[in-house]
Amino acid sequence: MTSQSPDTKISLEAPIRAPSAVPIDDAVLPFEVSSLDLRGRLTRLGPALDDVLNKHAYPPAVGKLLGEAMVLTTLLGSSLKFDGRFILQTQTDGPVSFLIVDFQAPDRLRAYARFDATRLEDGLDSGALLGHGHLAMTIDQGPDMSRYQGMVALEGGSLEDAAHEYFLRSEQIPTRVRLAVGEEWRGGEEGPKHRWRAGGMLLQFLPKAPERARQADLHPGDAPEGVVTHIVAEDDAWIEGQSLIATVEDVELIDPDLSGERLLYRLFHERGVRVFPPLPLRAQCSCSRDAVSSMLESFAAKDRADMVKDGRVVVTCEFCSSVYEFTPQEAGVE
Repeated sequence: MTSQSPDTKISLEAPIRAPSAVPIDDAVLPFEVSSLDLRGRLTRLGPALDDVLNKHAYPPAVGKLLGEAMVLTTLLGSSLKFDGRFILQTQTDGPVSFLIVDFQAPDRLRAYARFDATRLEDGLDSGALLGHGHLAMTIDQGPDMSRYQGMVALEGGSLEDAAHEYFLRSEQIPTRVRLAVGEEWRGGEEGPKHRWRAGGMLLQFLPKAPERARQADLHPGDAPEGVVTHIVAEDDAWIEGQSLIATVEDVELIDPDLSGERLLYRLFHERGVRVFPPLPLRAQCSCSRDAVSSMLESFAAKDRADMVKDGRVVVTCEFCSSVYEFTPQEAGVE
């Protein structure tokens, strides 16, 4: 395994070393399997995930789903080459009607879920929790640049399914994603301690010859009966890559004692895998008293007046649960 940057020209005599046994949480680990034309990223979340989920009384199923969304967002958002934002958002008719994860490059992460507790039932998987609706992925390059947004329908499938559909329809890059979230209980002097863990892997086939990455055309939909469906044989290297990532188990993605480098070595040692420096992540909300004050100024005077309760205006951040209190005068109420 080597440790150069993916943007650095690779030397023919790149250094080789054994995979590190030290697990790293709250980081994205980029990697490359050049012999198979594969690029990928591996995410591990620990304390940052705890920080986000523990600010809300999420039921375990909702916390797990939001954790999956956070992992998927870091896998995609960490590829940004500029100081912008990557926002993943779902709006559906399921028990979890709204999810949003906001990744601000290079490392800031915040997230929030809205759910109906009366519709939650034991045994619901992520597809049933989401239901039907859409998933939107937005890249925001700043106020002087246009936003890019890709959207995919959610039809009862998981976030992994939605990610695969998004890359098939929008990016047209052969891609596979694995996501896993779990709860860990460990004993201690003060009794068992609970913490969340999450992990995920994204693998993409990026050959130098673009014809090798060709995919079949999308289903013709309402085309007349008898129309021949377009078929393209998958490249052998991509078939092998898909087979390898399919062997990854959830427990491997979230195991606190298994380093990311060792997991990658397990998968790709026969082909050779190059890892790059990890990209750190942290849970940090972007709210502030000044930002909330500016938000209040954007409301009409009547709306601000309606916000006054018991002689004050109270605003709670949905992301981090921080509470900001203002007097009517501070809120601009005349």
